[in-house]
Amino acid sequence: MKHDTPEFAAIAAQGTILRCQVGSGLHGTAVDGQDDRDEMGLCVEPAEYVSGLKRFEQYVFRTQPEGVRSGPGDLDLIVYSLRKWMRLALSGNPTVLLPLFVPANEIVAITELGHDLRANSGRIVSRQAGLRFAGYLRTQRARMLEGSLKVNRPELIAKYGFDTKYAMHMVRLGVQGVELLETGRMTLPIPEPWLSWLRDLRRGKHTQDEAIAAAAELEDRLDRLTRGASPLPEEPDRDWVNRWLVHAYAAA
Repeated sequence: MKHDTPEFAAIAAQGTILRCQVGSGLHGTAVDGQDDRDEMGLCVEPAEYVSGLKRFEQYVFRTQPEGVRSGPGDLDLIVYSLRKWMRLALSGNPTVLLPLFVPANEIVAITELGHDLRANSGRIVSRQAGLRFAGYLRTQRARMLEGSLKVNRPELIAKYGFDTKYAMHMVRLGVQGVELLETGRMTLPIPEPWLSWLRDLRRGKHTQDEAIAAAAELEDRLDRLTRGASPLPEEPDRDWVNRWLVHAYAAA
């Protein structure tokens, strides 16, 4: 199914309850004006796309054509149906959780429903997120160790000997996962001293071995937190979430 049709664009625009930045600019890890802008939105789709045969799960817009790498000034936007976003959020998907924690100055659009959703992040986030963060981190670290990365940044490999942006995102994921499991929140942009360390890694001022070692240590901390050291509940409050979704769609 195509996700960039005019029909889906209209649904996303009319039903959006929250839209914000989610990329390197949000994390604070963008360097030297090299990055595009990534945004994520959540929308309530019309009734016929919920109870009828039609389906809307997401709308995707990219400044560049599909298959062309985005660059400085480009926009990559994805707008999820609220139900799909919630399913991903309950499972602890790291990127999908970001709209719950972005600072106000990174919010492009928000409604009363969007404010209410952000105010109830504690009912959505659980130790399930630790499993997802650790799983992604483990996979990324293994790929870097095995040299099996499928990347499109040959210029970084030529300059530094490894994909420093990939390595930076790997470690960033661990840093944010640990903070989320320890506090129930993600600070955005990433606070010091990690922010400078990550930016230095992206600029090639840390080695690949240092990045892998940092990721391994963070992965170990995530595993301990997920097994019970975290103050977060083991599972999200699915009963509350179900009631809230029914209310949100009825209100819309």
